[in-house]
Amino acid sequence: MPNESPATSLLPHPELDPAVGRFLDAVWMERGLSTNTLAAYRADLTALTRWLGLRRRPIMRTSRQDLQEFIAWRIGAGARPRSTARQLSSFRRFFRYLLREGQIQEDPTAQIAMPKIGRALPKSLTEEEVEALLAAPAVRDPLGNRDRAMLEVLYATGLRVSELVNLRYAQVNLNQGVIRILGKGNRERLIPLGDEAVRWLNEFVHGAREEILLERQTDYLFPTRRGDRMTRQAFWHIIKRYARKASIAKGLSPHTLRHAFATHLLNHGADLRVVQILLGHSDLSTTQIYTHVASERMKDLHARHHPRS
Repeated sequence: MPNESPATSLLPHPELDPAVGRFLDAVWMERGLSTNTLAAYRADLTALTRWLGLRRRPIMRTSRQDLQEFIAWRIGAGARPRSTARQLSSFRRFFRYLLREGQIQEDPTAQIAMPKIGRALPKSLTEEEVEALLAAPAVRDPLGNRDRAMLEVLYATGLRVSELVNLRYAQVNLNQGVIRILGKGNRERLIPLGDEAVRWLNEFVHGAREEILLERQTDYLFPTRRGDRMTRQAFWHIIKRYARKASIAKGLSPHTLRHAFATHLLNHGADLRVVQILLGHSDLSTTQIYTHVASERMKDLHARHHPRS
C-alpha cells in the first residue's frame, strides 16, 4: 500500500494491532531502526497480541500477570532464555512508549526480571594437551626458560594473564611455595605454587632471568629482553606460538590455562569454594561454570570408554 510507512509495511499481518502499528512507526521515525529490528518488534508483539486475543484481552490492557503467563507458556513450549529475553525487551520498549504517550497508566513490564542467559562454557584443554603445551618451549634458551616458567605458574595457580605479566619478584615466596596476588577489587589472595612450578621458577630466577636482564634492574618477575614488563598481548602471542608447536588445534584464549586449572582441579575432586578462592572470584556463581565444563569432560570420557552405555 503506497501510504504505509516502511515500519508498518514490513511483513503485513492481519493481526497487527493499531497500537503496535503506531509504535513501529514511532520507533522507526525516532531512531531509523534497521528492517530486521522492526521485523523482530513486530513478530514479538504480534505473538503477544495473538496469545492475548485467545483470552479476549486487548494488548492495551495487558497486565504484569498476563506477561508472566505468556513468558511461562513460551518457556514451556521450549523457548530459549535468549529468545525470551529478546521478546521481553520488545515488550518493554512498546509499553514504555505507550506510557510516555499517556495511553496506559502503568508499565506491565516494570517488575519483570530478564531471564538469565547462560554464559558459554569456557574452552579448556585436556591434561595431555596441557603437558604438550608446557613441554613446547626450548628451555635451554633464556627466553624459552622464562616462557616455560610462566606457563607452569599459570597452570599451577590459575592466575589471570594480567596478574601473571604484572607479577613482581617480591610477590613470590619460593621457600614457602606461594605467591601473593592483589586481584580485582583489591582483594588479596595467597596461592600455592606446587612443586613443579617452584622448581621451574627457581631455575629461571637463578639462571635465565639474570641472562635476560644482564646488568638491567626490574621488579617484574618475567621481564622481556629489553628489561621491560611483558604485555598481555605479547604473552598471548607466545601461547599461540607454543600451541601450534604442540599441535593443539583448539581455538585458545588468553585464559585457556586458567580454565584448564579450574576444570582439572574439579575433575580431581577439589571443593568448588576452594577453586573460587584460588581464582579470586567474588561470586561463587562465576566459578560454578567450571563444574559444567568438568561434568561435560567426565561425560566425554565415559562415552569414550563405554560407547554402548
